[in-house]
Amino acid sequence: MPTSDLSHHQDHPQQDPRLDANVVSPARRWNYWLGGKDHFQVDRDSGDRIAGAYPAIRIAAQEGRAFHNRTIRFLAREAGIRQFLDIGTGLPAPDNTHEVAQAITPQARVVYVDNDPMVLAHARALMIGSPEGATNYIDADLNDPVAILEAAELDTTLDLREPVAILLYAVLHFIRDDEHARKVVADLLAAVPAGSYLVATNSTKDFVPPQIAAMYEQMLAKGLVDAWPRDSATFGRFFDGLQLIEPGVVPISEWRPATAEHASPAEVSMYGAVGLKQ
Repeated sequence: MPTSDLSHHQDHPQQDPRLDANVVSPARRWNYWLGGKDHFQVDRDSGDRIAGAYPAIRIAAQEGRAFHNRTIRFLAREAGIRQFLDIGTGLPAPDNTHEVAQAITPQARVVYVDNDPMVLAHARALMIGSPEGATNYIDADLNDPVAILEAAELDTTLDLREPVAILLYAVLHFIRDDEHARKVVADLLAAVPAGSYLVATNSTKDFVPPQIAAMYEQMLAKGLVDAWPRDSATFGRFFDGLQLIEPGVVPISEWRPATAEHASPAEVSMYGAVGLKQ
């Protein structure tokens, strides 16, 4: 089992009451699946339970990162986006949003949003942007879009009169209520002008065998997993009123794949899409 290098956090838990080594963090668990070292035992236990029911989860995590990179490159290179609002950013990993975007356009400006204190600590230490661009960080929750949109860090970094890419990678499925999740997305989109984009992903049971889907439902009911899966139609409603960029709502491995051979829908079990606000 990998060891954690979080001893400095464990020695000083009073630094932030939300930093609890006994409570699962989706960001730390995702880091574990990606092969990182910023996680506690509780995160590894949770990750292993999910992997026991769904062995392809590590492939899904890697494919999620690849989808992130492809969509950021599309936005920066083809769509000409220079401003990015990355909500639920997770722990730093190779090819963070500002790194991918600023490699194409050094002037890109990125605001990261998360409510995990470990993510914020790492972000401030490691996510340093290009001299021409800018990065900033907001301690906030996706469930409260007003707090995000009214944050001083957002106001000083992004110009909401100009197009913005709203990035919701692997975070919407932590909002269980569909109506509330759609309102959150609608509120964020209402704050940005035409020419802005929404990128989102959400886990799904659409491609797994019935026995695995049933096992996942049981784990949801027992509180052993926290990602609420959505089918294609339900996920697609997040993009109501937007122009879907080809190929539309698809498994993330099938959104403009870099190679002909890529993970199957069952291995990723996550939908992704990119939409343009007109």
